[in-house]
Amino acid sequence: MHGTDHSQEPFQDQEFGSVDDVVQRFAAHGYIADRRLATTVFLLARLEKPVLLEGPAGVGKTELAKALAAASGRRLLRLQCYEGQDESKALYEWDYGKQLLYTQMLRDKIGELTADAPDLATAVHRIGEQDSVFFSDRFLAPRPLLDAIRGEQPAVLLIDEVDRADEALEAVLLECLAEYQVSVPEIGTYTAKVPPYIVLTSNNTRDLSAALKRRCLHLFLDYPDADRELEILRSKDTGLPEAAAQLLVEVVRGLRELDLRKSPSISETIDWARTLAVLGVDELDPEILAETANVVLKYERDMNRALGVLPRLVDPNRELPAPGHHHDGHGHHHGHDHGPGHSHDHGPHDGHDGHDGEPDGTAVRTAMDQQGRHDEGYYGAPGAGPVSRPKPGGGQGARAFAAIARRRTD
Repeated sequence: MHGTDHSQEPFQDQEFGSVDDVVQRFAAHGYIADRRLATTVFLLARLEKPVLLEGPAGVGKTELAKALAAASGRRLLRLQCYEGQDESKALYEWDYGKQLLYTQMLRDKIGELTADAPDLATAVHRIGEQDSVFFSDRFLAPRPLLDAIRGEQPAVLLIDEVDRADEALEAVLLECLAEYQVSVPEIGTYTAKVPPYIVLTSNNTRDLSAALKRRCLHLFLDYPDADRELEILRSKDTGLPEAAAQLLVEVVRGLRELDLRKSPSISETIDWARTLAVLGVDELDPEILAETANVVLKYERDMNRALGVLPRLVDPNRELPAPGHHHDGHGHHHGHDHGPGHSHDHGPHDGHDGHDGEPDGTAVRTAMDQQGRHDEGYYGAPGAGPVSRPKPGGGQGARAFAAIARRRTD
């Protein structure tokens, strides 16, 4: 059975004609772009310059790259960054298995080359002249960056969560970002016939180098206003009635104003709307929102804080029972008033469990989750940016290696 080879199909140029054209074509593919975002995309295409998108997780950075590929008719190539990633996973690597196979196949030919060699030096020289056979395009396995540059079809290259990668990988990216080329020492330099559209995303967990930022347009994506978020919700055809969708957007925006470890993202708002639609909800009330809040709230502390304000966000005249613990067999709730100075709140305040003076695990975890643990530069806000960086080699693997070394010296 023979499939269609799309790589051989001629590429039809679908260049954006204007900023309004970007807005319309993105909307046709389900991405609601405001004027500032559409202008940045238009400049990316016309100036042939990469764009760096920074902002909280879940505000549409990755989806923008997908929409750009769909709207422009280009193929999407994605490089997902992570700690410890090396250039072979981003640029290219040699297919050593294939090289070995060819070596075995050509063993007899190598024998023929050296059969009449008068001495060892001549034989080595003749074999050395064949090195180029094994370091050629035939044995080169392209990774996303090289594929975007060398490929016959123009591409959108998404370099996702670049802040998770080590700084060494940033240096590898610079040549590609500036000249749209990749150098392979054994072969030479590949330069793109049609420069790819390059989109880098960052949650700003660490500062990116000035050299990388200098090569890119920059756009900070934040949570949208209520009208645009409602428009996004409508575009996804969640099935939730209009009135309920409007109220849900207001509820989510209210939750984002709380001191949460992780605020609900736009994608999670869409998931919540679809969840409520699947349950057949036509009208929102605190009870149904409390039962489904785990769709957007992923931490117990965040859930407890949200349950206390959901009634006010939905209807100030309704209240939910205060969450509390139940004693087996007594039906005793911790949520009622025991008088001044008496509280059954077991939340972490002093770092002890109140029984034997030992540190409480919940308190220890919460201590690492306090507001202000990041400076004003977190998530790309104006400021100097994160001031601390993890020390290299401090991970689990390094600790395990240190432990083995200690045992060997004992």
